[in-house]
Amino acid sequence: MSLTEIDRIHALLPHWVESSRQQCSYGKVASYIPELSKSPIGALGIHIIDASGHSVSAGDTEISFTMQSISKVFTLILALMDIGEEAVFDKVGMEPTGDNFNSMLKLELVQPGIPFNPLINAGAIAISSLIAGASSTEKSCRVLDFLRLLSNNDSLSYDLDVYRSESDTANLNRSMAYFLKDNGVLEGAVEDVLDVYFRHCSISVTCADLAQMALVLAHNGKNPLTGEQLIPRRYVQIAKTFMITCGMYNASGEFAIQVGLPAKSGVSGGILTLVPGRYGIGLVGPSLNRKGNSIAGVALLESLSREFDWSLF
Repeated sequence: MSLTEIDRIHALLPHWVESSRQQCSYGKVASYIPELSKSPIGALGIHIIDASGHSVSAGDTEISFTMQSISKVFTLILALMDIGEEAVFDKVGMEPTGDNFNSMLKLELVQPGIPFNPLINAGAIAISSLIAGASSTEKSCRVLDFLRLLSNNDSLSYDLDVYRSESDTANLNRSMAYFLKDNGVLEGAVEDVLDVYFRHCSISVTCADLAQMALVLAHNGKNPLTGEQLIPRRYVQIAKTFMITCGMYNASGEFAIQVGLPAKSGVSGGILTLVPGRYGIGLVGPSLNRKGNSIAGVALLESLSREFDWSLF
């Protein structure tokens, strides 16, 4: 009997993880958020789940890490569900920037002065202000509850050490937020909005949690394990398009060519990606390349995509 694809992945994945792990020595862990500098530079783990609930794991999948920028995909979706496309895209654009994720450059240079997209820091801060809720606490609770639902993990919570470390050192993010407020983009009190932003970036997950979230996106907002439609299909389409064009910072074009899958990375080393209609994938590798993406994780995804012809292009 011939092996199914998931059987082949199971057989080959441990070898590819160990081969890709060698790339870790060429990167660095994030240090601009001091708490992230404690991450294990040599770690690499991946979890893949299919529509039947069959899963494959390899490497250091037991470690927890914070979502960081991966959470921006889901705050965008939640804001779209709360107030709709027109209101969201009145505050953020739909285009890649080509700049670093924390750059302020084009906020002042390019009119009308709104962030280019929801996945850069300025855009995600603006999106955080649009989430429904009477207070920053209520907004944050709604984000956490949404991610608990998508991950099927009611114990998902914050890494408070990372949250405090991020909040205490966020001078550039604060500068962007106050600029956005002065420009009429940001709604609400700046520090309250930033608190929502810091909290959703500091939600602690595992590779399995990310893979479960990705599986919902892979099936256009439906949890294939329960049949429940958790997100409107249209909003998943928008999110996946942003993941292709902007999800890997200013290496998104290169990733689209080399891997060809919707993905979102975070500076903790996490990557959420998916094979549409088939797999949800969660990965962690804290050693980052110069663009802020997991250096070993990207190499591993390149190997998988080429071996199984997963590229959409």
